[in-house]
Amino acid sequence: MTKKLFMLLTIGQAPRKDIAPIIESNIGPESILVQSGALDGMSEREVVEKLFPINNSGDNSYVLTSRLTNGHSVTMLRSKLQPLLQEKIHEAENKGFRQIFLLCTGMFPGLQTSKANLLEPDVILPPIVKTIVGDKRLGVIVPLKDQLAMDSEKYESVGLHPIYDFASPYSDGDKRFEEVALKMSERVDYILMDCMGFNEHFRNIIRKNSKKPTILSNALIAKVLSEFI
Repeated sequence: MTKKLFMLLTIGQAPRKDIAPIIESNIGPESILVQSGALDGMSEREVVEKLFPINNSGDNSYVLTSRLTNGHSVTMLRSKLQPLLQEKIHEAENKGFRQIFLLCTGMFPGLQTSKANLLEPDVILPPIVKTIVGDKRLGVIVPLKDQLAMDSEKYESVGLHPIYDFASPYSDGDKRFEEVALKMSERVDYILMDCMGFNEHFRNIIRKNSKKPTILSNALIAKVLSEFI
């Protein structure tokens, strides 16, 4: 069997040792995963100075977070980050990649490919979660407080009206996740962890303290994609 070549494209820096094992365990041995990052080659200072300046673009409210290879997390404006992602997509296509998996659940309208299939979690995730949840109450955990009002369009477009809270997989400890789980426990029937940086450790904390079924976005998307390999 010929193995399929996947590019895992993070909005931070590669390799993402925290995410790749989750993807690999669900996609299986039929694929070869190669990692790349939109911020590869940039220093932390460059990222802060170039990707998070306050501007008048109207996009100041859409912020994203990811991890650098030094272990630090950074916050970025989508308007500054998206051109870098587009460059990486073109580079991947030129190298022969025909499957590019974007390791971010944020919305990036207008990303383009000429030959490759771009797998965007913000497109894949909402309808699948709607199918799972139906008319039940959904809680969504995002990594940044500034993101609490950002994802409403993504989920409301499929008929979901979640309750939101935040906890960062990069800078918050277990206590914050316990607090969020307890707050949501009486208000929702399902919980979605809406960030590629969340892992099984954090899901176990949320599930244990909320007593609710908890969906890990990266694992769910990888499982779905594995059916098409």
